[in-house]
Amino acid sequence: MIKIGITGQPGFVGTHLFNTLGLYPDKFIRIPFEDAYFSDTNKLKSFVTECDVIVHLAAMNRHNDPEIIYNTNIGLVKQLISACKLTKSTPHIIFSSSTQEERDNLYGKSKKDGRILFEQWADKNNGQFTGLIIPNVYGPFGHPYYNSVVATFCHQITHNETPKIEVDGVVKLIYVGELVKQIIEMIIEVETSHKDDVVIQEIKLQHTTEIKVSRILQLLQDYKANYWGKGEIPALDTPFQRNLFNTFLCYIDHSTFFPFKLKLNTDDRGSFIETVKLNSGGQVSFSTTVPGITRGNHFHTRKAERFAVIKGKARIEFRRIGTDRIYTFDLDGSQPSFVDMPIWHTHNITNTGTEELYTIFWINEHFDANDTDTYFEKV
Repeated sequence: MIKIGITGQPGFVGTHLFNTLGLYPDKFIRIPFEDAYFSDTNKLKSFVTECDVIVHLAAMNRHNDPEIIYNTNIGLVKQLISACKLTKSTPHIIFSSSTQEERDNLYGKSKKDGRILFEQWADKNNGQFTGLIIPNVYGPFGHPYYNSVVATFCHQITHNETPKIEVDGVVKLIYVGELVKQIIEMIIEVETSHKDDVVIQEIKLQHTTEIKVSRILQLLQDYKANYWGKGEIPALDTPFQRNLFNTFLCYIDHSTFFPFKLKLNTDDRGSFIETVKLNSGGQVSFSTTVPGITRGNHFHTRKAERFAVIKGKARIEFRRIGTDRIYTFDLDGSQPSFVDMPIWHTHNITNTGTEELYTIFWINEHFDANDTDTYFEKV
């Protein structure tokens, strides 16, 4: 069991890393961290002694005064090193640096100088250090106007604001799930193959997408026009398309957007409903559920999924992992409607009526028993 602590645990990348580690309770023990530890020397010392690995993500990205950014970030590095020295602890420290190290700004300088301080600590104390040079990160739950242009555009488009492109350059992006996967692989590699070795390394992570800012905005505006307006699922044929759509979906105000009512076409022959309009593949399933029964209570980390109720009464609930708010939607087959499941939200569906419930399910990939991307947790 590898004991891992994350400074900046409540932040964008920290939340994804913490939650992903939680999917493997047989491999990792998560050591809780709070930002207040940096104001309490004893708690910080206790934290570093408990950890085999510390992923140092805590940092200030933006401030009106660049000097404050620099001093804050260097100060956090020095506090962590001091706690390790005082307790004679040598955890493997993984430091999130940035491609801005190469730029002439104090944020980039704080990252480069912080990385050098960690390298010097590891060298003098026979420790282990990995400095990661990370490209721009995007994904669900990023903070608009702070974490990435993707987060800002998603927020603006789903909140009826007008996006503005300052510079239409090419951005190099990595999806937060891809970043987390690589961090976990590095942890396992060092802890299993180099547990007792001195490790001092700098790794430049490669971006997985290179795209113009205007193209990102165009895709998101297409989602607004076709998904938001018509319930149409966009093309999800590449990892970037899937990841961008899943990111977009997490910025919607779910409480007002769902359930999305479908058009019921009725004549003397019966009725006809278009439940899923797709621009890519996937798998469509059909289920019946007897009264009082609940299905689900699980979540996905990459799959896009739709529940469409076409007969009977149902209650659909979902809750974002690591939070307490439960979204509740009541659907009635007399007015067919659907709810789409955001990733990292555990969800269920219950037959609340007196007759059988008929539900059509769509998911964007075929079921694979060896890679289900399904994790059980009660809503």
